[in-house]
Amino acid sequence: MPVSDAPLSTQLVWLFVLAAPVACVAWTVTHEQVFGEVRAWCVRRSEECRRLSARKFFYLFTCEYCFSHYVAAAAVGLTGFTLLVPGWIGALIAWLSLVWVANLYMSLFVRLRLDIKRERVEINMEEGDAGVSQGRERPHVLAPSRGGRGDAARSVPGGVKRT
Repeated sequence: MPVSDAPLSTQLVWLFVLAAPVACVAWTVTHEQVFGEVRAWCVRRSEECRRLSARKFFYLFTCEYCFSHYVAAAAVGLTGFTLLVPGWIGALIAWLSLVWVANLYMSLFVRLRLDIKRERVEINMEEGDAGVSQGRERPHVLAPSRGGRGDAARSVPGGVKRT
């Protein structure tokens, strides 16, 4: 277990390495489909509970920033990680630093995912343009129907099909 009397370089390695699993757990619980049902239940409870404390408690499981505080606290408690000084002050510094670095990792991950998605859209648009220039017709994609009305009803102003 790392201790505050370890060299600063060792403490920083622990900080940046320990932040990765904190970010992974916080992101997975709050965003990935494997916890989708639990997250949906927590969202409902955070909106419907009568007591403010209950609403806030369930909200914590839907927000990666909020949840990362609990995951980081567990990581500090399980590893005994302290930063800069020994004791509870070092643990407090380590906890808040872990939260910060973990959220930095999650922000970078979100940015990476958005860049990948944008590139896919650009590639699909270029492929569609190439198909049109080669004489192939661009496929027409209809938006899914909403409210039971057909696509033709949405194509006119007001959403009412006129005959």
